[in-house]
Amino acid sequence: MRNRLFLVLALAVLMGGGLAFATYNAINGQPAKTVNAPTTPVVVAAADLPLGSELKKEDLTVVNFPVGSAPAGAFAKPTDIIGRGVISSIVKNEPVLPAKLASKEAGVGLPPVIPDGMRAVSVRVNDVIGVAGYVLPGTRVDVVCTESPTTQPQDSTSKVILSNVQVLTAGTRMEQDQEKGKPMQVTVVTLLVYPEQSERLALASTEGKIQLALRNPLDQGAPETPGVKPAVLLGLAPQKAPAKSPSHASKKAALGPVTQATPVAAPLPTVEMIRGDKRSSEVIK
Repeated sequence: MRNRLFLVLALAVLMGGGLAFATYNAINGQPAKTVNAPTTPVVVAAADLPLGSELKKEDLTVVNFPVGSAPAGAFAKPTDIIGRGVISSIVKNEPVLPAKLASKEAGVGLPPVIPDGMRAVSVRVNDVIGVAGYVLPGTRVDVVCTESPTTQPQDSTSKVILSNVQVLTAGTRMEQDQEKGKPMQVTVVTLLVYPEQSERLALASTEGKIQLALRNPLDQGAPETPGVKPAVLLGLAPQKAPAKSPSHASKKAALGPVTQATPVAAPLPTVEMIRGDKRSSEVIK
């Protein structure tokens, strides 16, 4: 009886396994169904494209996007944009959009990046002036100038001459050493300024010494500073007090003079007296 039970159980296991194996093969043997969704071609960057570079054939590739998901204004053919300049950095696999390219007539390089009414001015810096290499394209800086209006060292003054200036490029170039006549590597930072600011920057970089102060990009303020001289720096002369803002002075004048109120004497304690139908108040002394 026991042997017959084991035999039935073994046959059930074999039949179940065989049925499962046959079902698995039948499912895998069916051809996979592919869904051909409509797509649209989009030109994307095949590599990182820095600001000012010229688009070439090897810099671009085409990726198929589902219809309706392609960015607005995207290009469908690389031949439509080959030769145009990049005015905003593009990363690899990013769709190339018209807002990041210069017009066909503008050419390539730095000129198309400069907005109307502004100028690009380059200044020589070192590791200290350039904030140890943290001054990069797109960052914003203040320009501090140290110069003496006279020949006296005590008249030297350090003052912020430009605030919230955008850095266009930062890199190195080769120049000839004036003393040894050999080529040397110097660091150059190009700043985006207005024409009147370019005059101040040119004078500061040739007649004095400049220092770049890195800013927080969220800080858009431009505080007025009186500047500092050696005597003030060493505590030998008082610091010039900052001028009060006109709004604060006008607000104070509008309020008028403040007068002190005359103190009022506290009332003496009294008690109410009732005599028949008459009432009176008596002061307690």
